Amino acid sequence: MSKRISILGSTGSIGRQSLDVIAACGMSVAALTANSSVGRMEEQARRFKPELAVLVDEKAAADLRVRLADTNVRVLSGMEGLMEAAAISSADTVITAVVGMVGLRPTLAAIREGKRIALANKETLVCAGQLVLEEAKDYGAQILPVDSEHSALFQSLEGNKDRGEVKRLILTCSGGPFYGKTREQLQGMTREDALRHPNWSMGAKITVDSATLMNKGLEFMEAMHLYHMPPEKIAIVIHRESIIHSLVEYCDNAMIAQLGSPDMRLPIQYALTWPKRVPGPATPLDLWNCGPLTFGTPDLDTFRCLALALEAAKAGGTAGAILNGANEAAVAQFLAGEIGFLDIADKVARAMEKVPVVRDPGLTDILEADAAAREAAR
Repeated sequence: MSKRISILGSTGSIGRQSLDVIAACGMSVAALTANSSVGRMEEQARRFKPELAVLVDEKAAADLRVRLADTNVRVLSGMEGLMEAAAISSADTVITAVVGMVGLRPTLAAIREGKRIALANKETLVCAGQLVLEEAKDYGAQILPVDSEHSALFQSLEGNKDRGEVKRLILTCSGGPFYGKTREQLQGMTREDALRHPNWSMGAKITVDSATLMNKGLEFMEAMHLYHMPPEKIAIVIHRESIIHSLVEYCDNAMIAQLGSPDMRLPIQYALTWPKRVPGPATPLDLWNCGPLTFGTPDLDTFRCLALALEAAKAGGTAGAILNGANEAAVAQFLAGEIGFLDIADKVARAMEKVPVVRDPGLTDILEADAAAREAAR
């Protein structure tokens, strides 16, 4: 069970909910990091009294340093500060809640210090899963999932000693705000439309990924690495209510699922308290009033990003880094109003066609594939 935590991305949705869990469970904070949210970081630093606070943006960090001058909190900036927060000696656990490829190097730094990794940054495994898992094994670091779907799979697999008995991992998918729409209807969807997720409150990038279903494709690839499963043993089912968070189907056709309210504090807490369960702040599930549960098949023709992610999953190598890099660039353009919603998939497809896949990549190959994909998408 975790005692002292470093949070990479503390001002975002996962970071803020992680602090709710830490406060409720009597844990403490060693370090907090964010990109540029000076006001929120100051509030968090004053409340949780970490040794270290990091803002990647140097001007924001300079402002924070002045604001916290009356405290004992050290303030750092840039990737160097992020790496120090990841490897800080007083933390036994690092929550990686930063969004995107930027989380890879700090996660590796934490792994090399033998930390427990509460992983919310799915891009780390999508882009460099084999490398990350090999390093975790070499340095004795635990990787525990924070995503609700992967936490559900983790919990549903806990009683299973023989992975050969697993028939399929089944990831549930809400379908996002555009479920049931045609490609013609998606043509005119705006930033505001895409950010109206029916069940979850998340940051802008992951919410757009949920609208395109790219998020589920990234989770598909993450599941392959976390649970050592080939793509043919992973399936996706549309489950609009987000009550069943994922399921494991066994060879005897029994299914074991984890249910809960759509509240990220529950999977965050389990990543911190495992193998124990303790009372926490997550919303209890009211089975008597949650309504009927429904299931359906994802539409790969309309939601091309999911189809492209499944292609990358089968290709392996740097295909995940290419897919992810192009998607990050395209989503940023969409959020800035520079391209349309359907253009996201077009740009990802173009990058996957243009950038060659390296089959057995090292870290340099992965970073180069990411950079080339972003350039192709731009």
